[in-house]
Amino acid sequence: MLALGKLLELTLAGREPAQKIQLTADGVRLRWLGEGALEVTPPGGQDTGLDLLLSAGIHGNETAPIELLDRLLQGIARGDIKPRARILFLFGNPGAMRTGDRFVEEDLNRLFNGRHECSCGSEALRACELEQLATAFFSLAGRTRLHYDLHTAIRGSKLEQFALYPFKEGRAPSRRELARLRAAGMEAVLLQSKPSIVFSAFTCEQLNAEAFTLELGKARPFGHNAGVNVERLEQRLKQIIEGTEPSLEEASLDGLQLFSVAREVIKHSEAFILHLPADVENFSELPKGYLLAEDAGKTRWIIEEKGARIIFPNPKVKSGLRAGIIIEPASEALLDQSLA
Repeated sequence: MLALGKLLELTLAGREPAQKIQLTADGVRLRWLGEGALEVTPPGGQDTGLDLLLSAGIHGNETAPIELLDRLLQGIARGDIKPRARILFLFGNPGAMRTGDRFVEEDLNRLFNGRHECSCGSEALRACELEQLATAFFSLAGRTRLHYDLHTAIRGSKLEQFALYPFKEGRAPSRRELARLRAAGMEAVLLQSKPSIVFSAFTCEQLNAEAFTLELGKARPFGHNAGVNVERLEQRLKQIIEGTEPSLEEASLDGLQLFSVAREVIKHSEAFILHLPADVENFSELPKGYLLAEDAGKTRWIIEEKGARIIFPNPKVKSGLRAGIIIEPASEALLDQSLA
């Protein structure tokens, strides 16, 4: 196997490869771009016109997605997977990956869309670098752009595998992309309603990619991910990479639950209290009238929405950041109905 196929090994060791460019026997080019970053280019005449960005490890302790990307890249380097798309593999936060922590100084996935300019430290520098890598990768005109940013969650979930669909002004969510996500094993999709500061929001809003944050289960250490089933996603990614994906023309959204953001719960001060058990799962239902949270100045979040659920509850975030999202069922009427 080509040495550049061991990008994860190089990243965890903090080593730079002796050779920056290698070719497989089939003429696929692997090019090391920097720490945790590798570009794959198919042979001439075999390119389907897709630019696919696959990122993982934005949070260093979310290892199942990292291991998934490692398997895909090793398959390419061995010649078992034959790409017909350009691919950029990114391991987002090498420092946190090496220590097994969510982050080193600051949550990297809250530093995109210019937010890193208001901060400092290793994660702020890395967010800037990742934006630059993604911008350069998606700079070719006339190509299809797709980004999957793969994560696992801090806590358990009533719906274990789900996607977050970033908001972009003037663009409806694509039914085609939702069908692809359903085929990849996603049980639910959250349609976001305003700009965000996460990585997939940057590539969606600034680089015009179809971009998604995928939550694949609960975070576990390296080598302990037998309980995180990514078989359907892995198979679909191989098909996308090789240009063998089944047609989405007749694809169904059956079984895919759609949600929209009703409100974000923002922590304003250290007086913030979240009235939920510490082990509450994502997508837990909240009854009407329930007092969800309180903060200084008599600020209160009381559930008013029908069918409301909570995701990403975290009262330990810094003041000014999101401590949870209240979501509600969404209608398919919000979608771009085209499958062309």
